[in-house]
Amino acid sequence: MADTVSINGRGQIIRPANIFIYPKGEDLQVDDLRAFILYNKSIANEYRQNEQMYLGNHDILHSPDKRIGFNNRLVANLPHYIVETYNGYFAGVEPKFTLDDDVNNSLLQDWNNTNSFADKLNEISRKVDIVGRAIAFVYQDEDSNTRVAFADPEGAFVIYDDTVARDSLAFVRYWDDAEGRQHAVIYNANHVQTMVDGAFVDDQINPYGYVPAVEFYSNEDRQGVFDNVKTLINALDKVLSQKANQTEYFDNAYLKVLGLNLDADNDGKPDVDIASNQMIYSPDADATSATVDFISKPDGDGMQENLINRLISMIYQISMVANLNDEAFAGNSSGIALQYKLLPMSNMAATKERKFTQALRKLYRIVFSAGTVLNQQSADAWKDLKFQFTRNLPINYADEADTASKLTGITSKETQLSILSFVDDPKKELARIDEENSNQVKQAVTNQASALDLVKDDSQGDVADEQDAEAPEDKQ
Repeated sequence: MADTVSINGRGQIIRPANIFIYPKGEDLQVDDLRAFILYNKSIANEYRQNEQMYLGNHDILHSPDKRIGFNNRLVANLPHYIVETYNGYFAGVEPKFTLDDDVNNSLLQDWNNTNSFADKLNEISRKVDIVGRAIAFVYQDEDSNTRVAFADPEGAFVIYDDTVARDSLAFVRYWDDAEGRQHAVIYNANHVQTMVDGAFVDDQINPYGYVPAVEFYSNEDRQGVFDNVKTLINALDKVLSQKANQTEYFDNAYLKVLGLNLDADNDGKPDVDIASNQMIYSPDADATSATVDFISKPDGDGMQENLINRLISMIYQISMVANLNDEAFAGNSSGIALQYKLLPMSNMAATKERKFTQALRKLYRIVFSAGTVLNQQSADAWKDLKFQFTRNLPINYADEADTASKLTGITSKETQLSILSFVDDPKKELARIDEENSNQVKQAVTNQASALDLVKDDSQGDVADEQDAEAPEDKQ
């Protein structure tokens, strides 16, 4: 159930997703901005906690020292495995973004490559899996080229208006300098303001006409992929540490010697180093019931193993990320069987794909509005973008080729080629096919016996031109 909390009068926070809301049509005031920044700093601790869990810095490492006994602190870093497995499944294969217009599509691919956009999107996806949200923002570099960068939610946030559409109202980045002064940059749709210690010191034009930032998330609650299993992970760390303590105890168990006299030289002392060998020695015990054995406590190994297995199973089940090391994935499973095993993760990825597609469309709307990637007449080309995400699974190229061949006469050639995971750009592949077909037809006409000498001469001239173009220095 969503809960709305008011801060500083006009600003509101929708929890638990922590969505920042402000009345549409009103200018953000200094006090409102400072209240939003203060609140974001308070929830940044949750982001840092998830980051630390992902990096292996778990609560067990900071538990109080024991006064007696062994104190192993083991970390089962399943958050790292869950995030990397799920992010690799979702974004391990580079997504394809295309436009129907050949010229615009070529410009789009050039911009994606120049900005290493696939890599940035992969990092955004990973951040979303860890903390639940990430922000991409667009800017112009020193050469007036349109660039895209990644903003960490610990130091940035998006403010939305209070309408049902929840349109972006502002994007805020903030930080503290070495002297402790607070800096913030507020990106509105029409202008960019700079604030230092609660006072606006600069105001510039925003060239895009939109808030130049888009928030990415995989679900409306802004939950990370392991948020629901953090307590189970902490419990697993504790059980593993206790098991290690018990194992170390048995390795250092005391040997008791009762009712036996080990004093061979009659000096009153046993001829053995009791302290170094962890022994309990009592020759005065009843000699008729002499005892030599180890002191041991009850063995709870079976119970511990059951609990460990139960915790691991629940962690993967509740996080809905498949444990690829499980026996269920051993052997050669059919494609359908594998899909059933990955169904929960596939369903979650499908939701994430829809959210990312929506965010990407908004991001490209900002990028195209600058007129540096596509011309101004194509500023609305973001509406025609096609997004294709491919799940990163073991590939059976024979099955892909068979499926693509069966689509002949049913779908377009471009759709057929998009089925093949090794075809990066179906449009370019179609152009290559057309070029090859054209060359084959030309060669067939040239080489036929009835071909006119004029055709052959033209063909030889074309070949000569191509050779000259490839090696112009040979003509020197």
